Amino acid sequence: MADENFDYPPINFTNFVLSLHTSALFHFGDIPDPTSGKAQKDLVAVKQTIDMLDMINEKTKGNLNEQENNLLQGVLYELKMRYVKENG
Repeated sequence: MADENFDYPPINFTNFVLSLHTSALFHFGDIPDPTSGKAQKDLVAVKQTIDMLDMINEKTKGNLNEQENNLLQGVLYELKMRYVKENG
């Protein structure tokens, strides 16, 4: 059950993109699994997260403010470059 006293971050586009970014970092093995304490790399899951962000990029073209667009483009660039480096 969710802790009613916990102050969750607001639900907005920025936090949504950042949550997907964090998910990708988890799958790159940068963040250990909270239950096992072990970091595991799953490049298939990283690619799926990148594909989701690419889809969001396509579907939101022209509808984002400058800050949102810059965030999305930056996250995509970072994740794609790292994916190529680690998968190549």
